[in-house]
Amino acid sequence: MDINIIFKIAAVGLITAILNQLLKKADKDEIATLVTLAGLVIVLIMIINMIGQLFDTLRAVFGAF
Repeated sequence: MDINIIFKIAAVGLITAILNQLLKKADKDEIATLVTLAGLVIVLIMIINMIGQLFDTLRAVFGAF
């Protein structure tokens, strides 16, 4: 694993938080909620890809098909 994934997740969280606060100050609460959910989905997709790579590596190490 690389430390870059931690920085990517932190960057997505930071951008999401900033956009969320800006949209709430502009009285766009619904869009702020959607931005937060979009950020969560992006991070979950990144994590799911990492878990898939982990299973592929484990399968290769143990020789399972």
